[in-house]
Amino acid sequence: MKNMQSKSGFTLIELMIVVAIIAIIAAIAIPNLLSARLNANETSTISTLRNISSAQSQMQATAKIDVDDDGTGEFGFFRELSGGIGVRATVNASTLGAELNPPVLSGAFKAVNASGMVSRSGYKFRIGLPSDSGGSVHEVPSGTLGRNVDTDVAETTWCAFAQPESYSNTGSRTFFINQAGDTVSADRGSTATMYSGSALLGASADNDTPLTGQVAVGTKGADGFKWKQVN
Repeated sequence: MKNMQSKSGFTLIELMIVVAIIAIIAAIAIPNLLSARLNANETSTISTLRNISSAQSQMQATAKIDVDDDGTGEFGFFRELSGGIGVRATVNASTLGAELNPPVLSGAFKAVNASGMVSRSGYKFRIGLPSDSGGSVHEVPSGTLGRNVDTDVAETTWCAFAQPESYSNTGSRTFFINQAGDTVSADRGSTATMYSGSALLGASADNDTPLTGQVAVGTKGADGFKWKQVN
């Protein structure tokens, strides 16, 4: 009687079948994972903008910033909201005083880059305050602002926007919010420059667009893109 030896291992065809199955699973799973990450980033961004809105309301109501000393508080930049000393004092020749304690926004928002933006969850955030020339002014990490803040209009007006760090990879929509809590979004693609006035009704979108304009809801903004209400 012959002894039968069992053979172990995979044949080339079996290995090819396994590789093909793995490739099919990956082709299905990876886009879903990327989509899930993108959606998570966008949801987090909406929540962050609303936290910024709450922080601005607290800042203005408590008059922690009152550069013109008229007894009415003004809205702030990221570094001011997160407990740092702001840069407006170097322009308006007035002292904002010591750091805000306790801060009304996470200290992580002190990390402002050269464009006045803070990176969080795959998005870049920037606050715009009204300038005394009628447009908007943004924060800088150090030194003086490019424009003066209009201290009277800054008592009633501010806005913030968030755009993806990498379009279609970290997010597809750009978001905007202002002092009224109006939150809108638009798919602006990867090349469109975002200004504070982009989501407002108007003829042009740049740093000279007044922030007191009406938000484009369900229609095209000054940037030519259609902005939709975010619930």
